[in-house]
Amino acid sequence: MTKGKTKQNDAPYKNPALPVSKRAKDLLSRMTIEEKVAQLMGLWNGGVEDFKEEIFSDPARMKEIFGNGCHSIHPAPFGIKETVTLRNRIQKYLVEETRLGIPTLFVDEGQHGMMRPEATVFPQAIGLACSWNPQLFEEVYGVVANEMRSRGTHHALTPVIDVCREPRWGRVEETYGEDPYLNGVLSCAAVKGLQGTANGTVKDNHVAATLKHLIGHGQSEGGQNQGPANYSMRDLREFHMPPFKMCIDKVKPVSVMPSYNEVDGVPSHANKWLIKDLLRKEWGFKGLVVSDYYAVDQLFLKHFVAGDGKDAARIAFNTGIQYELPQANHYKHLPALLKEGKIKEKDIDAFVEQILKLKFELGLFENPYVDVDNAIKVSKKKEHRAVALKATHQSIVLLKNDNLLPLKKDKYKKLAVIGPCAKDVYFGGYAGEPYEKVSLLEGIKNKVGKGTEVLFAQGCKLTTNTTNSYFNWKYDEIVFASRKENLKLIEKAVEVAKQAELIILAIGENEHLCREAWAKTHIGDNLTLDLFGEQNELVEAILALKKPVVVYLMNGRPLSINNLADKVPAILEGWYMGQETGTAAADIIFGDVNPSGKLTITFPKSAGQLPMYYNHKPSAQFHDYLSLDIKPLFYFGYGLSYTQFKFGKPKLEKAAIKRTGSTSVTVEVANTGKNAGDEIVQLYIRDKVSSVTRPVKELKGFQRISLKPGEKKNVTLKIRPEHLAFYDINMKYVVEPGDFDIMIGNSSRDEDLQVVTLKVTK
Repeated sequence: MTKGKTKQNDAPYKNPALPVSKRAKDLLSRMTIEEKVAQLMGLWNGGVEDFKEEIFSDPARMKEIFGNGCHSIHPAPFGIKETVTLRNRIQKYLVEETRLGIPTLFVDEGQHGMMRPEATVFPQAIGLACSWNPQLFEEVYGVVANEMRSRGTHHALTPVIDVCREPRWGRVEETYGEDPYLNGVLSCAAVKGLQGTANGTVKDNHVAATLKHLIGHGQSEGGQNQGPANYSMRDLREFHMPPFKMCIDKVKPVSVMPSYNEVDGVPSHANKWLIKDLLRKEWGFKGLVVSDYYAVDQLFLKHFVAGDGKDAARIAFNTGIQYELPQANHYKHLPALLKEGKIKEKDIDAFVEQILKLKFELGLFENPYVDVDNAIKVSKKKEHRAVALKATHQSIVLLKNDNLLPLKKDKYKKLAVIGPCAKDVYFGGYAGEPYEKVSLLEGIKNKVGKGTEVLFAQGCKLTTNTTNSYFNWKYDEIVFASRKENLKLIEKAVEVAKQAELIILAIGENEHLCREAWAKTHIGDNLTLDLFGEQNELVEAILALKKPVVVYLMNGRPLSINNLADKVPAILEGWYMGQETGTAAADIIFGDVNPSGKLTITFPKSAGQLPMYYNHKPSAQFHDYLSLDIKPLFYFGYGLSYTQFKFGKPKLEKAAIKRTGSTSVTVEVANTGKNAGDEIVQLYIRDKVSSVTRPVKELKGFQRISLKPGEKKNVTLKIRPEHLAFYDINMKYVVEPGDFDIMIGNSSRDEDLQVVTLKVTK
């Protein structure tokens, strides 16, 4: 027995037959204040050097780090064997060598796959959302959870459900887009996939989910990450809060993470109204509230609402931030604050008891370890790769097609694949690294076979210090390519393109150019939405050859590609499509798969049009600018297909209802083209006259359907009071009597919608 350790083997908390609540209370009663506070703080030794061997060989150092236990551990992204070995080693010390033997939680990111080597990498979130497929989301995040849990992860800092209404922001890529309803539906599916249930419990081989970031994070001033989001309470409640409330109501996520930003002068980690009144009392959230990484530090280092780290700990703790992540920077002051009477012991006990319950519910006291062979087996499942390919097929969006796509495999003797995004596979932020990945160039070569020669030229460089996806995103330094070098590469690309009959041009961004900006030395937001560097010059040089061109975009934010939209006959929006990028893109380019993705964020023609989103107020986009019209380049909900769909006249089940009543709208959709395809039927609603101004339209329902050539289907979408309600002149959430436009179609563009009127009475 370790010195200082007391015998606890017969303690009730060790008995798995007892209810979790009794076990947690018993364990809590045995803990010192230092042991309690340790359960409120994460551990992260920092960087890729996490927990070096010399730490494990130094008993005094081990006791210093782990002796009182800890809430969670956030080690660096090692491969499977290293991760499992490290985690089992840490867990063994905590279980066998500490006084009470309390195991830790292990935490990982997983917005589009587990953020570790040897993990399946799915399309980045903004791309995956373009599938408009909740069932696919549940499947994808089920795979993410399975791979995580097999390696010992218990808590996922996922999903990001910020409503993004600022496309200059570097974290656009991590979001599901600009619409609160769509974000809510997709995030509910993500949480169900991660946790395996909709009742708040975490199923075997699943992980606890975290909703982030509460609130306003997706519309910061100037598109600057962590910038202020000083929007009215009405805006917050109607656009930024709904996904969080929907998730909490419907699928009960284990935890919520507040945002870095301030609203009305109050940072979210210091906002008692946000955490205690809204989240806890009004919404009834019963789960955990975890800090964002180093957000407690920011209270005195960035926001200046605290004098020092101890003061920041007091403010955050009393706000209701239960656990400081990723490491114990400031909650270590809680014992002193307790002695000074600045925090309450009952709050410490409540927070600790909650995390102990989760650890018991996850079975960590009985099964604290994981098996490396099983983890390897899980990560190599063929089914996981198949899900990734299916997700990529459904997420790519066809933006333009002047009868050029799909290409015929046997038509061309020479194709040229050109551009900075052709040979490399960019994944976007918070990505893992898969066993295998397929670039666009590889995908095209694999598809056409030996009968067609595929030529390649870089065209230009975006940045020059690229290594692989994960490290591109993480490392601070960005080394931009020189203009002189890029102009030479453009000349070489033109010479290559001259030899080809058709050119596939792969352009956009990489992980350096669109990413989370977390320090002055680590930037990622942008003031323009134009193509970066010399890419426009590359485009003009290729177009000057007067040959057919297909543009494949790889990017993390909407791009103002006005020139491309005007001059290029075919454009595919690929975002960051993950490990199956090349295979899926080639399948679509050559017609083996019909594109079906729809945009979940508006593409402006210029950053000067911002803010721009489809659900704007009537007066917001009323007249043109002097130098540009007010129309977007591509609309929310927009995406083309290789077949044609015809919508019949929508019909209401009941054309008049009381404001507490419900109805539905039905529309017949026919595939009038020659190819099988998927269509996404979209329902938008507008309150025509109201006590406060309302958006010109709001998405309130959708359904993805598959149709064979000549096939027809009736699609019925429900209209309930929550689809009609809003915050009235008195900030009451009500349905006001009157007429509502019910709009059905395949995008938010007016020309793509048919309208019927619903009358709502008292």
